Amino acid sequence: MLISSILDKIGNTPLVRIREIGEELPQVRSGKVKIYGKVEYLNPGGSIKDRPAMRMIKEGLKSGQLTKGKIIMDPTSGNTGVAYAMIGAALGIPVELVMPGNVSLQRKQIITTFGAQITYSSPMEGSDGAIRMARKLKDENPDTYFMPDQYNNEFNPQAHYDTTGVEIWRQTEGKVTHFVAGIGTGGTVMGTGRRLRDYNQNVQVIAVEPDNALHGLEGLKHMASSIVPGIYKEGELDKKISMPTEPAYDMCERLAREEGLIVGHSAGGAVVGALQVAERLHEGVIVAILCDHGDRYFTMLDWDKDVQDVPYSDVGI
Repeated sequence: MLISSILDKIGNTPLVRIREIGEELPQVRSGKVKIYGKVEYLNPGGSIKDRPAMRMIKEGLKSGQLTKGKIIMDPTSGNTGVAYAMIGAALGIPVELVMPGNVSLQRKQIITTFGAQITYSSPMEGSDGAIRMARKLKDENPDTYFMPDQYNNEFNPQAHYDTTGVEIWRQTEGKVTHFVAGIGTGGTVMGTGRRLRDYNQNVQVIAVEPDNALHGLEGLKHMASSIVPGIYKEGELDKKISMPTEPAYDMCERLAREEGLIVGHSAGGAVVGALQVAERLHEGVIVAILCDHGDRYFTMLDWDKDVQDVPYSDVGI
């Protein structure tokens, strides 16, 4: 297949049946309840954030707010930053990102490989610290930066309304009954949920959030202790699941070993949430967002704990 740009590969990700995990539930084993994962790490930037990042940049160019000579700058916990960096490289637009100092090493490496610059905010303040620093940079340098403001830009959820929700409806042949996604900016769960509800008002929209402020689910927000994004409307949710860190981490390992899916924290949490939903159903079709690839978290997850260095002599080299 010949494409004009890597950006043409954003979207149209596959929906994969989760076949082994959940088999302990009779309704899942019988097929009356089906669980699917939307494999968003197959976007070219490796996460679902390619979708809103591309839309916000396109709209910035269209409106004239993003002009030649300006730098794309936004706060990010990582995935949107990777998306901005990739898109900026493809379009020839410089990118500067404000990130908490404790985001995963792999994300930092990917971003700088694309040529973007990183300004680090306090690791103790998480994504909120990055938001405050980015706003200060924008206020002090209004003519230097184009700030998409992913937490408040309505084109963030609109990207999911126009693409993610449409794809899920088509891929399930209109049979989806429950949609589960983690809360970061809120764009995915809001935009996708609205679209699915436009197709069928009975679709249940369920958000997964960390269970406390000092959580280990990078990229997700504990809303009660955070700056609440302007695009997040909790009243539109049917349910919010409070997710401890450990079950989400454990599910990441299970998805790799039982389903062949290496995913990040939010995906693990979304699948745990999907199982909780499945437990209470007699029948239904649940779709969980698999936001990104787990290779961005190998250092944090310590997934090499079972891997040992093997001397060359032991493998015949």
